[in-house]
Amino acid sequence: MPTLTDLVRDHTDLTETDVEWLHALVSDWQLLADLSFADLLLWVPLRSADVLPAETGSGGPSRRQPVALDTGAAVPGWVAIAQMRPTTGPTAYPADLVGKVVRTGRRGLIDVAWRERRIVREGDPEWGSGIPVREESIPVRRGAKILGVIQRSTNLSSARTPSRLELTYLQSASDLAKMISEGRFPVPGEEPNLVRSPRVGDGLMRLDRSGRVSYASPNAQSAYRRLGFPADLVGESLGQVTADRCDTGEPLEEALSVVLSGRAPREVEVEAHGSVMQLRTIPLVVGGTRIGAIVLCRDVTELRWRDRELMTKDATIREIHHRVKNNLQTVAALLRLQARRLQIPEGRAALDEAVRRVGSIAIVHETLSHTPDELIDFDDIADRVITMAGEVSTPETKVTPKRTGNFGVLPAEVATPLAMALTELLQNALEHGLANRFGTLEVAARRYGSGGPSPAPDPNDVSLWGEWPTAGEHAPQKETPADGRRLVVVVADDGKGLPPDFDVESSDSLGLQIVRTLIVGELGGRLDFRPRQGGGTEVVVDVPVEQHHRPGPRS
Repeated sequence: MPTLTDLVRDHTDLTETDVEWLHALVSDWQLLADLSFADLLLWVPLRSADVLPAETGSGGPSRRQPVALDTGAAVPGWVAIAQMRPTTGPTAYPADLVGKVVRTGRRGLIDVAWRERRIVREGDPEWGSGIPVREESIPVRRGAKILGVIQRSTNLSSARTPSRLELTYLQSASDLAKMISEGRFPVPGEEPNLVRSPRVGDGLMRLDRSGRVSYASPNAQSAYRRLGFPADLVGESLGQVTADRCDTGEPLEEALSVVLSGRAPREVEVEAHGSVMQLRTIPLVVGGTRIGAIVLCRDVTELRWRDRELMTKDATIREIHHRVKNNLQTVAALLRLQARRLQIPEGRAALDEAVRRVGSIAIVHETLSHTPDELIDFDDIADRVITMAGEVSTPETKVTPKRTGNFGVLPAEVATPLAMALTELLQNALEHGLANRFGTLEVAARRYGSGGPSPAPDPNDVSLWGEWPTAGEHAPQKETPADGRRLVVVVADDGKGLPPDFDVESSDSLGLQIVRTLIVGELGGRLDFRPRQGGGTEVVVDVPVEQHHRPGPRS
C-alpha cells in the first residue's frame, strides 16, 4: 500500500510544505469522521501526464496514457491519498480506496468544490453501491492555496431521528468542515496530536464564546463526577469548574483557565480526588470569528496509575542494583583487608583474585543502577574491566590492554557472567602468557547473525592490532557492530603461548573452570583456546545474546 507521501510525489505537483499540511490534517481527521458519522476520502489533483482513460483500483495504473480532456476542466483528474472510517457509525466504503485514480467529471461534487472553493453538499443520496450514501465535498485550504478536496460520505442505511448528542456532533463537524475550507484546521503551529489523545466517544463538551458549557455528553459528565463535580455541567464555566476541582494547594498551570475557556488549542491533564483526566481543546473559528470550542475529555486514571507503578518498580529495581553494588564493594574491601594480614603468598593471591571477581560483578550492578531496564551497553563495562586488569598487572609485565570492535547492548543475564569471564581471561593472559615480559593484549568483539543466517566471523581473520575485516570469505555480510543475535569475543596476546599438552576441560585452574562454567554452562556458548599465528594465544568466546535462555541439563 503506497503512503500519502509516495502518492503525492508520484502523481501531483504539491510542495513539501503542502505535504506537511496534509499530514497534519490526516493525523487528526478521525475527529471529523467521528463527529460526522461519515467516511472521509482525501483527493488531490493529478498532473496532466498522470491522467488515465478510466478509473483505476487501489493498486494504481500499470501504465500511464494521456487522453483528450475537456479544456474547461479545472484539473485533469484526481487521486485518493488517504481514507478514514468513522468509529461512531457504519462505513460507506468497506473497500480500501487509497491510490484510486479518477478522471475529472466522475466525481462531480469534488470538481465543483475545487472550482468554486466552497463546501458542496448533495441533496439526494446516491445508491450506486446498493446503500444510500449522502455525499459532501470540502476543499482543503492552506493559506490562499487549495490543496485538495475531502469527500465526506455518510451511510444512511441506519438513519433515524438524531438525539441531542448526535445533533451536537453534526454541528461540531459542520464547524470543523468550515474551518478546513478556510485554512484554519489543522491549527497552524499547533503541536502534533498525541497518540493517546481523547477521542469523540471518550467525552465531548461544546463551549460557547464565553467558555460556558452548552452541551456535555454523558461520558464527559461521568468524568467530571469522578473529579468531584456532581452537578450538571451545562451553563457552567468549564475553566472555573476545573480549577476549583483541582485546588489541592499546589500551583496550577497558569494557562489552564485560558485553555479550558476555549481560547487556545492545547492538551492538558488535571488531577483531583484520585482521578486523572486528559482534556483537549479545539477552538472553533468560522469566518474569522470565534464561535466557541470543542473540548474532548478522557479519564486516564488507570493509565497514569499504571505508569506510576512502573516508574516505582523501575526505581526500586535500580535501587536494588545500587545496594547490591555497595554490598559487593564492601565484600571486596573486606577481602583486601584480609589479604593484607596474610603472610602466605598463595593465600594473598587467592584473595586478590576473589577481589577482582567480585569487582567485575559490582561493575555490572553499578551500570544497571543507572539504566531504566535490564539492558546494558557492555562497551563501557568491557573498558572498565580491561582497565582494571591493566592496573593490577605486575610492574615487570608493563602491558596495556586495549579493545577493538563493539559489544553493543546486552541483557543483564548475559552481561554479568560475560564480565566475570572476561576478567578471568584477561588475568590469565597477564599472569601466564605475558608474565615478566612486554607484550600486547587485545580484546576484539563483533556481533553477527542479524537479518538472517550469516557465517560467524572467523577469529583467524582478526588482526591483533586491527579491526575485523569488512570483506572476505569469513566476514559477516551486511552487519552492523551493534546488531546481531550472537557475540564473538577474541582475547589475544603475543606472549609465550599455550603449553603443548594444554586442555581446558582437564585444566585444574580455578579461573579457567569458572570461565568454562560461565560461557558453556550458563550462557550456552562456545569456548576455544588456540595458538595465535605469529606467537601467543587467542581465546574465542561465542555466545548468544538475543532471546537468551539458560541451557537445560545435559542428557
